[in-house]
Amino acid sequence: MKSLRLRVATGEDAELLLRWRNDNRTRLASRQAGEIGRADHLDWLASSLANVNRMLMIAEEEGVPVGTVRADYDEGAWELSWTVAPDARGRGIGKAMVTMFIAELPGEVYATVKKANGPSARIAEAAGMSLEREANGVLRYVRPEVCRIPGAGR
Repeated sequence: MKSLRLRVATGEDAELLLRWRNDNRTRLASRQAGEIGRADHLDWLASSLANVNRMLMIAEEEGVPVGTVRADYDEGAWELSWTVAPDARGRGIGKAMVTMFIAELPGEVYATVKKANGPSARIAEAAGMSLEREANGVLRYVRPEVCRIPGAGR
């Protein structure tokens, strides 16, 4: 794998993120498996970029976008979500970008993954999360709280 970096997503990433989100394999792995319309997506992105409790990053390999990873902070923990670009799958991008991303997150981190989504389960494990439980075909992976600094915000 070539050099990977994460950058903050912007409004200019709207079409790219929509295309990845509406990819058939991505939709099957998502909580909401239906196709997302452009207007709804643009509203979601604007809200996401303004949300102080959400971090939305784009992974780039030598300047080419290859995936996205998101963290939502709520009730003392970060919930992760990620998508690997369809043409970048199978190259270890997901493992690398999620591992890189959560290394910077203090506190508890978790992800929910559909049991049938083996690639995302392997990404969660490679990023240091452990299977906490399974219920109704959904796996919950957790990385316990680490390095919480008093008075450091969140």
